[in-house]
Amino acid sequence: MSLAKIEPLLQDKVSQLRRQGISKGGEKVIAGILPAADGYGPRYLLEDFGNRPFLRMNANAYLGLGLDPRLIRAEAEAVETFGAGPGAVRFISGTYRPHVELEKQLAAFHGREAAMLFSAAYATMLGVLPQLIAEDTLVISDALNHNCIINAIRLAQPARKEVFAHGDLAQLDTILAAYRGQVKRVCVVADGVFSMRGDHAELDQINAICRQYEDAYEQGVITLVDDSHGVGAFGRTGRGTEEITGARADILIGTLGKAFGVNGGYVAASAALIAYLRESAPLYIYSNPITPGEAAAALAALRIVGSPEGIQLLETVRGLSTRLRDGLQRLGFETLPGEHPIVPILIRDTDKTTALAEHLFAHNILATGLNYPVVPKGEQEIRLQVSANHTEKDIDYLLGVLGNY
Repeated sequence: MSLAKIEPLLQDKVSQLRRQGISKGGEKVIAGILPAADGYGPRYLLEDFGNRPFLRMNANAYLGLGLDPRLIRAEAEAVETFGAGPGAVRFISGTYRPHVELEKQLAAFHGREAAMLFSAAYATMLGVLPQLIAEDTLVISDALNHNCIINAIRLAQPARKEVFAHGDLAQLDTILAAYRGQVKRVCVVADGVFSMRGDHAELDQINAICRQYEDAYEQGVITLVDDSHGVGAFGRTGRGTEEITGARADILIGTLGKAFGVNGGYVAASAALIAYLRESAPLYIYSNPITPGEAAAALAALRIVGSPEGIQLLETVRGLSTRLRDGLQRLGFETLPGEHPIVPILIRDTDKTTALAEHLFAHNILATGLNYPVVPKGEQEIRLQVSANHTEKDIDYLLGVLGNY
């Protein structure tokens, strides 16, 4: 018994991806971080690239909290107290005081009755959505939803599934009208902030449409939003898409691994739903949680985001994002309007996207080109991501490199 018979097939698949120009290729290994100096933000050293200092424009660390000494200290102290890992799944013996306190604080931050931690936001979506699917359930999804939502729907195997064109709420209305009398329950699921573009779901309008059809379905219409790129990065106080739109989802999924600078995912909702998920979600029941140290660091991050300092960090990110968008437009690059720190450069061609990413790397800038099938054909882009650790000099350096392309 061996892999000898299938390895040539696997190698052919990888080779085909490379020929098509859509292979992700080898991963760049961060070997060290240089502190901010001379008006510039931190620089990153890569393994095999010597002492070249790289400006990182492809991280989800929107508030720069992963390098904050307070988070590092909180994690270190928790490791000293509780050890490096949880040692078990939570219902056996893997629940620690930082896990419980973090869940309470996340619920309060989002104005919910309860919250529940998972190992990652991806695992949260896979753990939550299938538990909402019963017989005669319709799932409705935005066409640009994240891969975790797509795979959660596949795993759930709903009786009915519909996809509406990105942001086309008239089509959402049409779908809800068409299924009256055919199913008992509807789940409308969407990203809060769409990770490849930085635009957001119009949750207030989605809720208004869903409310019109609530009485038409025996078990109601449920809204579920994954706002992993919104929470901590979007809105005056970092409450994400819900704050921007003035509306709330029935179920909110978020991450600790982006703006909060740590690791893990969570869901916030009613106490009844969270109690049900603790008994039914296999990715919670049978997987170790984040470490106690990570939970303690996330608590420290949550306190910062919920303070006046957090509001100032968010203002800094918005200002830098505006500076970048305005500069791109002056240079003639196509981008999208908005306040979110995801700032795409829409190239719309695989070869040109790859070439621009290589140009940026040659000038010590880490930026990721996104090509099909990660994004739809014709939507190829360079996704730039702004952080509170960046400075105006960083943004101006990036714009200078782009202007010389």
